[in-house]
Amino acid sequence: MNEMPHLKNYVFTPAPVPTLPIAGSEALFPVHRIYCVGRNFADHAIEMGHDPNKEPPFFFQKNPDTLVLPGKDFPYPSASKDVHFEIELVVALHKGGTNIPVDEALDYVFGYGVGLDMTRRDLQGEAKKLGRPWETAKAFEASAPCSALHTVSEVGHPTEGAIWIKVNGETRQSGDLNQMIWKVPEMIAYLSQLFELKAGDLIFAGTPAGVGAIVKGDEMVGHVAGVGDIKVSVA
Repeated sequence: MNEMPHLKNYVFTPAPVPTLPIAGSEALFPVHRIYCVGRNFADHAIEMGHDPNKEPPFFFQKNPDTLVLPGKDFPYPSASKDVHFEIELVVALHKGGTNIPVDEALDYVFGYGVGLDMTRRDLQGEAKKLGRPWETAKAFEASAPCSALHTVSEVGHPTEGAIWIKVNGETRQSGDLNQMIWKVPEMIAYLSQLFELKAGDLIFAGTPAGVGAIVKGDEMVGHVAGVGDIKVSVA
């Protein structure tokens, strides 16, 4: 096994490991990767112009350092005039592997949070037309605001209950976790056939219909029943 190189052997100081707080604890959850499942609510798939009955799950990634920690603002990004919110359940894994069976998948879950998949929708639309990847639309700086994580021992494994977001007090998205096409165990099992999942991975589990644009000065308040809330101002 290779030993970790001494710090002085790096040509510059490495970036710190991205982390999320854990509710009720001083411990931190180190984040390895962020996976996002696309069009996992039927009404959202339809609103985006797709038939939810014809698609297997698909995923894209955000970088771990795109997380926005609780209490921090979301800075409106450059190169876009149409930035959208997407409220999501966040699944945090405490162990990983490949080819994980569906009936064992929940054993890999550390806990849950509430996240926002912020999207430069205009750049995503251009990428779709040209058949190009979505990174510029999905993986820009601060594109993944997230709440503190709540452990399974605290909240269990939520499978139903309201998921919503309000912008400036007006409800913009509203759905129920039981409307997810691919449930949490299925997402974990499917992902583990494509990647070697690791402790510290996050899965943003999809969003209901009603996604829309925000502008500077807006306040976003989101909620997932049984898990918690997120509150983010647009700076």
